Amino acid sequence: MKEKPYLAGKRILAVDDEPDILESIVDILQDSFVDCARTYDTASEKLKNNRYDLVILDIMGVNGLKLLEEAVERNFPAVMLTAHAVNPETLATCIRKGAISYLPKETLPELDELLTAIFKAHEQGEPSWKLLFDRLGKFFEERFGANWKDKEKTFWSEFDRTYLVGKGIQERLAHDERITGKGV
Repeated sequence: MKEKPYLAGKRILAVDDEPDILESIVDILQDSFVDCARTYDTASEKLKNNRYDLVILDIMGVNGLKLLEEAVERNFPAVMLTAHAVNPETLATCIRKGAISYLPKETLPELDELLTAIFKAHEQGEPSWKLLFDRLGKFFEERFGANWKDKEKTFWSEFDRTYLVGKGIQERLAHDERITGKGV
């Protein structure tokens, strides 16, 4: 018997201003319930009025960093998927704001596999960022240069030391009703 895909039946919001990217995401995640938005306003409204297991956000064209803040506020795990904002500064910003991962659009053909691994790690309390850097570390090094972390050495040193308790995770936990309801 064929095993059901890990993301099967999950409610996912995909936000991108490029219709062909949204079509690709829907096709790739065909076993999931994928809701789509092409603008910030539509996405923001969907975040306010629905529950999602996962949110996939483009950064440019839809104000993805603001949507990330809104997703984190609602305790929705968010993965950033971008082409034009692939740079060390935006990567660090996404971590700080609470994204669980940051994928270049070049990885779209592997999206199902990457999201499965990332979402599974997140649900099991494992460090999704470690998984990302294990898989895409060479890509970032080739794209950003060998010493790309040197510009924000303090941030990356701390981050490398504490994948599990990074600022982004602290930000997500601050909005998790299971924790805040206990007075923590």
